[in-house]
Amino acid sequence: MSSHDQREPEAELGLLDATMIGMGAMIGAGIFVLTGLAAEISGPAALLVFMLNGVVTAFTGLSYAELASAIPKSGGGYAFVREIFDDFGSFMMGWMLWFAYMIAGALYALGFAPNFLELLHVYGVVAPPDQVGAVVLPLIGVGIPAKFLLAFVAVAGLVAMNAASTAASGSAETVFTIVKVSILVVFVAFGFLSAGGGETSFTFQNFDPLFPEGGGAFSILPAMGLTFIAFEGYDLITTVTEEVENPRENIPKAIFVSLGATVLVYLLVVTVAIGTLGAAELAAAGEAGIAEAATSFMPTDVPIIQNGGALIVFGAVFSTITALNAVVIASSRVAFSMGREGQLLPSIGRIHYRFGTPFVAVLLSAVVMLGSVFLPTQSAGNMSSLFFLLSFIIVNVAVIRLRRERPNMNRPYEIPYYPVPPILAIVLNAILAVVLIGFLLRTDLLALLLSVGWLGAGAVMYVALNKLRARGTAEE
Repeated sequence: MSSHDQREPEAELGLLDATMIGMGAMIGAGIFVLTGLAAEISGPAALLVFMLNGVVTAFTGLSYAELASAIPKSGGGYAFVREIFDDFGSFMMGWMLWFAYMIAGALYALGFAPNFLELLHVYGVVAPPDQVGAVVLPLIGVGIPAKFLLAFVAVAGLVAMNAASTAASGSAETVFTIVKVSILVVFVAFGFLSAGGGETSFTFQNFDPLFPEGGGAFSILPAMGLTFIAFEGYDLITTVTEEVENPRENIPKAIFVSLGATVLVYLLVVTVAIGTLGAAELAAAGEAGIAEAATSFMPTDVPIIQNGGALIVFGAVFSTITALNAVVIASSRVAFSMGREGQLLPSIGRIHYRFGTPFVAVLLSAVVMLGSVFLPTQSAGNMSSLFFLLSFIIVNVAVIRLRRERPNMNRPYEIPYYPVPPILAIVLNAILAVVLIGFLLRTDLLALLLSVGWLGAGAVMYVALNKLRARGTAEE
């Protein structure tokens, strides 16, 4: 191996950049797309759905913080599991986590397309998104649906930036995340200020009764399982550990700040959306629920912005782009870490001698991400939620095993009241996973079959790579 191949990642990201990677992923398309879904299943109790998901994921956040402070390696949950589990177990964890990030990336890319088209429509550039036809590519004369073309362009642009510079991708994530959080803060402020101002003004009466008829309090569980992906994001911070300054201290801080701020933003946005539209109208509006709520109470004569709905669409464009950028970063770092550990091809685990980025890992992740764009959107989202729930269970098991087998390990941050938080996290994540699997058996069998298929492909890949390595060793 040449000296070029041995280059290590450079610490070019500060605490703010690391925090924004987490918030950029969590405050993504989820807050716009999933709010209506949660309201459809659990009515006004959608507010409790997001609050309880925040509590459940916070327990796992404590485990990520301790493990990141003790094992300052890039790769996130895979790097932690690799430290304590056997070869096959750690490979399957990395394989599952890598795919979960890439599927999430495909979802965010597909979420970007209609929002971008809607933004152009607001300003009279194109027809409504559902009326925009295929775009015929020059030279080859093949027509591609506009949403797929825009998804490809978004992924390609962010991949190019991530392949060329870690600092640039981190800075872009910070700027975009600050913009979209500012937009949501404006939405919340106008929502509460509208109280008592008319038919669509904010009122707490929209939360009475809290639970829907027929479903009751138990309606919260399936809604929590289906919207859990909205809280996937703080774990992305640990995938770039070696590229963050003073990671043992900054990674735990970034996890807690990003998770706390995201939960607060979610609760405020959901409260305003239900308080103004009501759960039934919010559910009926679907993906456009937040935008419809904004249109109902925000000013309609704002220069440039035009109206509240346009502002939210603008925010949705930023949200999907930042979430997409975050998972491009995360998926490539998991693949890079697996390659460096010898669990994928060696070229995947090398830093580019010129750009200082995991160049091959970025490109490979992008190829799979673009292929995932053609999966049914709902099935892809369900697969991603299931894989994240399973990976969080494994990470919590890892923190317990590491405490037991290496009690004297340097841990700058330690979980308070151990072992209660990781045990609670395992139990709660397992309950949500079982509820989600039961829900998918009834409504989305394709997602389960694809999930099992990916894990089966991983087992085959593990055996094939081991045989390849054994053959190479024998020939030397």
